Amino acid sequence: MSEPTPAAVPGRSPVAPAILRLVGRWAARLAVVLGGAWLGILLLGRVDAPIGPFDATVALRPLGGGASLDVPPLGALEVDAYDGPLRLEIALSRVDEIRATQLATDPVALDGLVDDVSADLRDAVERVALLTALAAVAGATTTSLLVLRGGREPLVALGLSAALVAGTAGVSAATWRPEALSQPTYTGLLVNATSLIGGAQDIVARFDAYRASLEDLVANVSTLYATVSALPPPGGSGDTVALLHVSDIHLNPAGLDLVAQVVDQFDVDAVLDTGDLTDWGTLPEGSLVARVGALGVPYVFTKGNHDSTVTVELVAAQPNATVLDDSAVTVAGIDVVGTPDPRFTPDPDADDGAQTLEETGEGLAAYVATLPRPPAVALVHDPEQAPPLDGVVPLVLAGHTHERAVTRLDGGTLLMVQGSTGGAGLRALQGEYPEPLTCTVLYLDPGTGALTAYDEITLGGLGQTEVTIEREVVGLPAAGARPAPAPASPTG
Repeated sequence: MSEPTPAAVPGRSPVAPAILRLVGRWAARLAVVLGGAWLGILLLGRVDAPIGPFDATVALRPLGGGASLDVPPLGALEVDAYDGPLRLEIALSRVDEIRATQLATDPVALDGLVDDVSADLRDAVERVALLTALAAVAGATTTSLLVLRGGREPLVALGLSAALVAGTAGVSAATWRPEALSQPTYTGLLVNATSLIGGAQDIVARFDAYRASLEDLVANVSTLYATVSALPPPGGSGDTVALLHVSDIHLNPAGLDLVAQVVDQFDVDAVLDTGDLTDWGTLPEGSLVARVGALGVPYVFTKGNHDSTVTVELVAAQPNATVLDDSAVTVAGIDVVGTPDPRFTPDPDADDGAQTLEETGEGLAAYVATLPRPPAVALVHDPEQAPPLDGVVPLVLAGHTHERAVTRLDGGTLLMVQGSTGGAGLRALQGEYPEPLTCTVLYLDPGTGALTAYDEITLGGLGQTEVTIEREVVGLPAAGARPAPAPASPTG
C-alpha cells in the first residue's frame, strides 16, 4: 500500500502553503521597495535654493511628518503641520551679501520681501517634492533589480513605489494643518523669541506703527532743539565739548536714526556708546553696525553683554570707531577710558557672574593708575563695574539696566546710567508700555574735562507722542535726590 501524499493528510489544506509563499514574496518585495526608496530619498531628496537673502538647503527626510527650520547658530523651530512618513527640513546656510545689500538699499524690494520669500520657498518645496518622488521610485526600482533579480520584479517595484509616493502625498494633504504655522516649537536660543518679541503677526503689525511713530518723533527733535538753543550756554560760555552718551540700542534702527539726528542738530563732537549695540551678536546684524561709520563723528564703544566678539570686530572696522578694552582714547581733547562687559548673555556658559563685573572695574582702575593724567570719562556697560572707579575717574557712564539714573558715589564720582537708546529693541513691542528711547548730550569743559551740564533727551515708545529735553547744570543745587541705578534685569 502506497504512502498518502501531503495533500491527502487529514486536516491540512493544500491552499495554506501557497498563501504563505505569496505573502512572504510580497513582504520581501515591500521591504526591498521601502529600503530602496529610503536610500534614494536620503541620497537625492534635497535641493539648494535661494530663499530671500539666504542660501538654503531644502530636503524631505523619512523622519515622520511636520517641518523644521534650522537657523544656525540661533537654533531651530519645528511645526507640526502635517502627518506622514516624510519630514520637510529647511536649513539656512548663509546670507548672500549681494542680495542682502540690494534689500537694504531698495525700499521697494524690502516691502516685497515677504512675498519674495514665500515664492522662493514654494518653488523650492515643489522642486524637492518632485525630486524626492523620483528618487524614491528610482531607488526602489534599482534595489529590486539588484536584490530580487526577477524579470518582473523591477516593474512590480515601480508600481509599489509609485503607490507609496501617491499615498504619502495623500496623507500629507489630508492632514495638512495650516493653523500649526502660528504655533511653532522653538529650540536653542530661539526658545526666547516669543517671550521677547511676541508672535510673528503681532510683531509685524506693531512694528509698522512703531516705525511710523518714531519717524515723527525723531523729526520733532529738530523743533525742540531750537528751544534748547535759546538756553544759556551749558558751561557759562560758548566754549564746550559736546559728547553724546548712548547705550543699549539693541538692534533697533530707529535708535540709530535718533543718534544721527542728535549728532547733527546738537553739533556733537563724538558719540560714547556703553554697549549692547546688537541683540545676538551675529554677523547678519552687521548691517546695523555699518551705520556707525556714516555718523561723521568719532564713535567710542565698549562691549555690552549682548555684543559678541563678532560685534566688536564689526565696530572696530568702522573708520570712525574706537573699541575700548582696558584702553584709552582722546576725542575732541577729552580723555576717555573703558572696559567691556565680560559676559555674553546669548551664551549662558560665558556668564561669569557679578564678581567678575567688579573685577573688570578694578582692572580698569589699575590701568588708569598707569596713565600720565587721569581721564575725564570712563565707559562701562553694567553699573556694577563702576564702584572700583569711584574717586579714580570723575565721570563714569554705564547702561544695561534700561533705566536712566544719575548718582553721586561716595568718593565723589558721578555715575550716569543711560536708559535704552533703542527702546530695548524689538522686545519693547511685546510689553504694554514700550520702553522710551533715551540719550544724553554731555557738555564738558575743553580745558579741564569737567562736566558742566547735560541734556537728557527722551522719545516716547510705541503709541506715545511725548518728546522731552531736560537740561541739568552741574553744580547747581539739586531739586531732589536722583534715583540710584536699578538692579540689572536678566534681559538687559
